[in-house]
Amino acid sequence: MSKNFEVVIGLEVHVQLNTKTKIFCSCPTSFGDEPNVNTCPTCLGLPGALPVMNKEAVKKAVMLGKAINATINKKSTFERKNYFYPDLPKGYQISQFVVPIVENGELLIDVNGEKRIGITRAHLEEDAGKNMHESGYSKVDLNRAGTPLLEIVSEPDMRSSDEAVAYLKKLHSIVRYLKISDANMQEGSFRCDANVSVRPKGQKEFGTRVEIKNLNSFRHIKQAIEYEIERHIEAYEDDEYEKEVVQETRLFDVKSGETRSMRGKEESADYRYFPEPDLLPLEVPEEFFDIEIPELPDEKKERYQKEFKLKEYDAGVLTSEPELAEFFEEMIALGVEPAAANRWLAIELLGRLNKAGISLENSPISAKKLALIAIREKEAVISGAGGKKVLDLLMEEDIEVDAAIEKLGLKQVSDEGAIEKIVDEVLSKNADKVEEYKNGKEKLFGFFVGQVMKASKGKANPQIVNKLLKEKLK
Repeated sequence: MSKNFEVVIGLEVHVQLNTKTKIFCSCPTSFGDEPNVNTCPTCLGLPGALPVMNKEAVKKAVMLGKAINATINKKSTFERKNYFYPDLPKGYQISQFVVPIVENGELLIDVNGEKRIGITRAHLEEDAGKNMHESGYSKVDLNRAGTPLLEIVSEPDMRSSDEAVAYLKKLHSIVRYLKISDANMQEGSFRCDANVSVRPKGQKEFGTRVEIKNLNSFRHIKQAIEYEIERHIEAYEDDEYEKEVVQETRLFDVKSGETRSMRGKEESADYRYFPEPDLLPLEVPEEFFDIEIPELPDEKKERYQKEFKLKEYDAGVLTSEPELAEFFEEMIALGVEPAAANRWLAIELLGRLNKAGISLENSPISAKKLALIAIREKEAVISGAGGKKVLDLLMEEDIEVDAAIEKLGLKQVSDEGAIEKIVDEVLSKNADKVEEYKNGKEKLFGFFVGQVMKASKGKANPQIVNKLLKEKLK
């Protein structure tokens, strides 16, 4: 990117709340059902059907507000946002426009130093259905119509694709820690619209803003933003800016890595907002303001550094996802030392899971099994290398840890008397090298350790081997 330009990025994130029923009716919100089975007169927009507010959706919005240090409005309103698509049977969407339930929040990100990103608002609204186009036909599935959404709108505070991704990852993590959404990006439970503009350095006015619609992976978000930045800068440098960069909505083509025009960008006036006549203003119950929210990733990261003496990077990795933190804390509760738990989980297990394309939630190895490997290593029943072999076997077979140790023949010999005999035999066979060692060739120590381990078929406890060799070579 040219140093003569500044990028301005604002993000709109749609989080699908994990309530059991839709926002204004009692239809279930389960994913993957047969098309159009989870519908009723209310979410189909049939005449005479009236919306009723879902209390749980309000509660989850309040929790998000608390987590981002925002103002939670005691009273907020709903409006009708008019637009006409096949996936919106009513011809309008019930949303919050004038007074949202949450506003004036913030998130802190760390990209080359800590930075505050303002959050303008978070408002409740209903989701639309899903259009499908295949074999020359267009179809619509209205199961998703009426699912509760929380739309989280940032200030235009981000200045690079890296900052945008950092913000989204932080928000994604918080939503999952709060358990207000599964935030599954593949299923559309956490999706993003990116507003991107470019301006010459020093210019106060924003450039022409382009919205990139429905991005649902961190990698694609980064690619789409970077493509759009380059497109804007090239237009500036070729004196074609006003012609080529117009306010519009664009889609990202995953195959080509490019964005393409979808439609002209609407302004709020185009939606003809007006008060929703079928819903009273929303008043947040007093008890919702006292809701306790769980320990969030930043707080947990700080605690891990203080309580478990972990490095900042390691604490950051372990707290990046709630499942990771829960797995780690379960290992600690089972008696594993923090440093060992971090090594076996963040390096050994995650490395194998990533290579196999398996998520931690679907890991064939439980926290209990991984903890036992770490404990057996500390007890010197197996070596660190032996533990890795056990882990490899457990990735392939549903077997208990001790059974795996027996099957692989990895149980270490810790009987000093038995190991001492082997040490004596090795030193006796290599008397010439013993003399060289005593004359200052101390690098030979590793040779003696290797010979003892070889003679014991790798089963001798390395700590005892080292201790005995040091004593006898004096």
